[in-house]
Amino acid sequence: MDTKVLNNISYGMYIITTKEDNKNIGCFINSLIQITSENPIIAVSLNKENYTNKILRETKRCAISILTEKAKKELIAKFGYFSSKDTNKFEETEWKEIDNLPVVTENACSYIIGDVINIIDVNTHDIFLIRITKTKQLSEKTPMTYKYYHEKLKGKASKKAPTYIEEKEEKTKGNRYKCTICGYIYDDDKEKVKFADLPDDWKCPLCGVGKDKFIKI
Repeated sequence: MDTKVLNNISYGMYIITTKEDNKNIGCFINSLIQITSENPIIAVSLNKENYTNKILRETKRCAISILTEKAKKELIAKFGYFSSKDTNKFEETEWKEIDNLPVVTENACSYIIGDVINIIDVNTHDIFLIRITKTKQLSEKTPMTYKYYHEKLKGKASKKAPTYIEEKEEKTKGNRYKCTICGYIYDDDKEKVKFADLPDDWKCPLCGVGKDKFIKI
């Protein structure tokens, strides 16, 4: 089966948020579809290992921010590659509290607020059916698609994303190093500076972690 065919399916770029007591929780998602138009219901897929999944099961309420093409990789990486369990993703992020929910407004063209009405178990992920209770348009800027994120920003899906497809390792003459957080590959054959010669304060261009998070492959 050629799983690359699945890359032809269209996806958007979103941040889903909820609240655990007084702690803001959220993560990046790219699998969201509208199910009904009257009393609109949407479906969102979340990995079972995702901390946001755990908290959303308890709170049954969430907000979803629709990102624009102006959204920076750093914002997507923060919400996509790290866990709200041990990271304050909202620090240095533009957001507002609306209906007692944290709503990310940074580089968002609109937001949706809703209540979870059902959860469907689909093996590694859960599908949350959410009835929309409020929406607001924040700007007329173009929403970002996963295709744009992948081709223009050179971004990748995290291992917990429904759209994650493991890439086959290429055989090269030089050394290659892989980020253990986001999967970014640093290939000595393709870069001007070898990985070993990079400065100590060099950061992964995709998720922003240091050289110590890379392994030689």
